[in-house]
Amino acid sequence: MNDLVTQVTSFLESSKGFLPFVNILITPGWWQLILCFVACSFLMIFRLNAVEKNGFEGTLVGTLIMPYFSGFPNLCFAYLLAKNSSNGAVVLENCLVNNVTNLTIILALPSILWGLNILNSKEKPDSSIKINHLSLLLSILAMVFFTISLYLVSKDGKINSSDGMLLVGLFIFWQTFHVFDVLKNNTRKNQNIKKRIVLDFIIIGLCAWGIFSSIENLIAWISSNGQGFFSKTNLGFLSGILMVFPNTFLALYYSIVQRSEIAYSSQIGDCHICIPLCIGVFAIFSPISIPSSFDLAIFIIIGAAVGHFIFTAFWGKLPRFAGVILTFLYALFIYKEII
Repeated sequence: MNDLVTQVTSFLESSKGFLPFVNILITPGWWQLILCFVACSFLMIFRLNAVEKNGFEGTLVGTLIMPYFSGFPNLCFAYLLAKNSSNGAVVLENCLVNNVTNLTIILALPSILWGLNILNSKEKPDSSIKINHLSLLLSILAMVFFTISLYLVSKDGKINSSDGMLLVGLFIFWQTFHVFDVLKNNTRKNQNIKKRIVLDFIIIGLCAWGIFSSIENLIAWISSNGQGFFSKTNLGFLSGILMVFPNTFLALYYSIVQRSEIAYSSQIGDCHICIPLCIGVFAIFSPISIPSSFDLAIFIIIGAAVGHFIFTAFWGKLPRFAGVILTFLYALFIYKEII
């Protein structure tokens, strides 16, 4: 018995140097939470192909289904901060960073590397390509309309409860329009939404829980342990960058497989989730004060959206030189945010 005690004691003493490493592995910290967030986000995006094959297709996936995949983290972030009665300016910054990133660097990268050609698809007939093209143009116009609406309701220096209800109402109307659009197209093609899509939504629900949990714990970790640039002061900016990361993978993947209509419309649709939905939901429960960086972000979003509309309407693609301009705009925005 004494020999056994001696051996256990000796083992514990010899392993003391490894205990900090073991604690890092088993204790929930920032890197485990980010890993959980990224893994759940990618699994949600992976189910997109199944959703498309089971009753939704093309640009409708990007405008109606995909935004809830990629925009769910932003909704979680807005809800958690509203629940904790936090500063609404953080939610506003999160959404602005998300939309600026989506409309500039995320769409600029595939346009520079491969070219983002909306009118070129391996899998769709000419009629479907034209319909997807028109749907994308309508989504971009909606993005401009939503952003201008946000700018107008913020002119008094804050976004109050009635402003929030207006923004949420605009989003609900927009999504209702797309639901009827899906039903109309499926009726015209005599196509039903398959029942097995339920399994995909169950998987999505589990991933949603993982995303929600990881975001909640990341907010708590930054609030209690964050230092320097990675502190609570920059929570809106940091969360906006993190939550847009899966969108980069999405845009690159669908550009490589020449499904540019999904790569494009999914980014626009994700912008719809942030502006107007996330900001509107938070403002209903707590007024949002407008930060100093608001105008710059709004003008970049509107300018980039108008540029996307012009290029896709008249050229049917985002040229490489436009991608370079968008990259410069994003670098300017990041410089202003950090400096």
